[in-house]
Amino acid sequence: MYLHVGNDTVIKTSELVTALDAKMLSDSPVLQKFLDENKVIDLAEGNTKSIVVTVHHIYLSPIGLTALKRKSAKMSTL
Repeated sequence: MYLHVGNDTVIKTSELVTALDAKMLSDSPVLQKFLDENKVIDLAEGNTKSIVVTVHHIYLSPIGLTALKRKSAKMSTL
């Protein structure tokens, strides 16, 4: 299955590690350091609502965490 994470980008759900609320960036220096040390693909263009971590990439997504969860739940029922 695939999950749309924004800006015409889809990921394989089998490669999804975690999705985090972007609000965590201001509260977590560890998360900020993790993002700084890895290649991040910015799909949000300054409007980041969630951080999607896959096996191969880290995406800054314009889609909120709740919407991503809802989409992934719909995918699992198909």
